[in-house]
Order: sequence, then structure tokens, then C-alpha cells
Amino acid sequence: MRPVYIATAYLGPIQQYCKMLQYPEVRIETAENYVKQTYRNRCVIAAANGPLSLSIPIVKPDTLKCQTKDIRISDHGNWRHLHWNALVSAYNMSPFFEYYADDFAPFYEKKYEFLLDFNEELRRLVCDLLDMGRSRLPPGTLLSSIPGEIRIPPQSEYC
Repeated sequence: MRPVYIATAYLGPIQQYCKMLQYPEVRIETAENYVKQTYRNRCVIAAANGPLSLSIPIVKPDTLKCQTKDIRISDHGNWRHLHWNALVSAYNMSPFFEYYADDFAPFYEKKYEFLLDFNEELRRLVCDLLDMGRSRLPPGTLLSSIPGEIRIPPQSEYC
């Protein structure tokens, strides 16, 4: 079976992880053009007052068409602190949050230059915590498009 390509996502939706379990080989698309208002730099969490959308600020690309792998994270707005506080306030009273908080906290303390690097490390952590293993995405498979491959676009309410 041919590999399936999925887009990178910030704390991707459950559908993305379901696709990763359905296919024997999953690759992350890195050479696609960056599209605004998608899960690439946004996530939705379940907060006390309903869904809360979190967005990572990015540096505006120099050109209209910029590959996803070249998108840089902006440091303005103290977003790391705001996102971590939102996660803590939304899930602090949830069962087992205290066991996972130490795994997720470093992502909101360390500065990442590229959005793809941040998303990939988060995805690997979630896969490890779900015991999916890294076999779903073998090392070095963050590849660009290959004609004829299967593509699964991210399901987003923002598209």
C-alpha cells in the first residue's frame, strides 16, 4: 500500500490520529504551500465555556506562496504563556492531567524557530503517550509531494 500524506497540525484533531492508525505508512507533507486559518497553527480545546481556539502567531512570509516547512513562529503576544495557561485552566481538574502536564509544559517554555518543528515534536509526544509508537512515521519521512500518492487533507472548520 502506498503511503498517505497528512498536513502538519498544532495539537492535531482526533481524526488525524485515527488516519495514522488506519494506514501502515503515514508521512507529513512539508512542501505544500502554507494555508492560513487551518490546523497548521491552530487548535481547539474544550474549555469551561465551550470550545476555545488557540492560534500560534507566525512571521508573515515574504512571498504569497511559502512552503509549510519555511513558516517561522513569531514571539510577539506571549502566546506560549497564554496557551499553557489556557490548557491548565481547561484541563487542570481533569483526571490524569497532573501526569501529563510535565510532558507538555516544555513545549510552552522552549522557543522554536519553525512551526513544523514545534508541531512535529508535539505530534511525536502525543503518539508516544497514546502508545502509537513512531512506526507510523519512520525517521526521515517528512518528505515533499510525490505524484500519485494518497493525500488526506486536514478536516478543519477554518478551511
